[in-house]
Amino acid sequence: MPSVAVRTFGCRVNQAEAFAWADDLRARGLELEPDCGRSDLVLINSCTLTGRADRDVRKLIRTIGRESPGTGVVVAGCYAERAPGELEGLPNVVAVLPASAKGRVADAVTGIAMAGRSRGRDRTARTGPGARTSPDSADDAPFRARATLKVQDGCDNRCAFCVVPGVRGRSSSVPPEEVAAAAGRLSERGYREIVLAGIHLASYGRDLEPRRSLLDLLRGIGAGRARLRLSSLDPNLVDDTLAGHLARDGKICRHFHFSLQHASGRVLRSMGRPGDAGSSGRILAELRRLAPDAALGADVIVGFPGETDRDFDELRGFLDASPLTYLHVFPYSPRPGTQAWSRPRVADDVVTARARALRRLSSMKDLRFRRRFLGRELEAVVIGRSRRGTGVLTDNGIPVDVPFAPGRRRDLVRVRIGRVLPLRTEGEVVG
Repeated sequence: MPSVAVRTFGCRVNQAEAFAWADDLRARGLELEPDCGRSDLVLINSCTLTGRADRDVRKLIRTIGRESPGTGVVVAGCYAERAPGELEGLPNVVAVLPASAKGRVADAVTGIAMAGRSRGRDRTARTGPGARTSPDSADDAPFRARATLKVQDGCDNRCAFCVVPGVRGRSSSVPPEEVAAAAGRLSERGYREIVLAGIHLASYGRDLEPRRSLLDLLRGIGAGRARLRLSSLDPNLVDDTLAGHLARDGKICRHFHFSLQHASGRVLRSMGRPGDAGSSGRILAELRRLAPDAALGADVIVGFPGETDRDFDELRGFLDASPLTYLHVFPYSPRPGTQAWSRPRVADDVVTARARALRRLSSMKDLRFRRRFLGRELEAVVIGRSRRGTGVLTDNGIPVDVPFAPGRRRDLVRVRIGRVLPLRTEGEVVG
């Protein structure tokens, strides 16, 4: 049968969609091939959140065209919805599927793959970079160790920097009974960690009839033997009741990530973001009080149009004093069609310096957090091979390299932290 390599860019929702598409393709009889260079088709779930995301998608497509000229490329996702014309003319692209076609991706890819096979395309000569022949390599794709389940899509907010509502539409939630059934099936298949993903996860259920909430979903999901990890949350929609449940429910990983974006009230208003730094700081402090070992992360944008030195100092001061343990720092990326697109921009060198300062702060906070667990034993899910043996991820978000195999891929295991290296990007934690 034809083979398909699945690649995804961007957020957890994209990962969840790619995870579901891979399952659908396998059910239709196609072979999942981990290496683009050895596959008949590459299915890309694209991201368009930033200009860099666009460039990364185009770079992969051009690499496939250059190194595997016989491999077709199908592009789906947000970039395919926003600017299909930019993708259609790239090498090897045989189809661009907009958001409206997401429910039919597996059908479309299967049809394209079978048509290519009927024309006698030969994949035996495709030996792109990193080609492998391990008989179980198809199960080594990065989205196979943990299940990612989309429970919500779209967003009703209109933040001045964000293109996502324009490509994904209004908020839409999967009914809780469907989520519970899907989570149960994933647990039965052997997954011991399920990531619940949503574009605006904290708004889950507001569009349902009767109206539901994320708290309702978490209380009723079950998920068998699997633990749950949440994707990004809007701090403005996390109240004390939800925070208490997140901290106390033993099935929920102690790892909470927030779409903070900024801490200057002036910049937040200019962004069109609801809430303020004070309310965000209060909920972060409450989660730290209730879950002292939890990892707390945040997305932060620097260099938003009009951001002054004083605004940045306010942001840096808030982050430094907060219980956050790491930051995802994004230099502002102007997106066509957004409110901020035409606004005067902060100088590139200033944005770069501010981003560098916050990344240094993040590294220090991250190292300080991980050092707290030196010598302690934590629960972790086995991810797969790593440079130093076997990679696992603790329930509170610490990646650990174990020099032996503590269990099979997807298993939950106990690991003791034996050594902490300075930078997450240069060695993680070794146990």
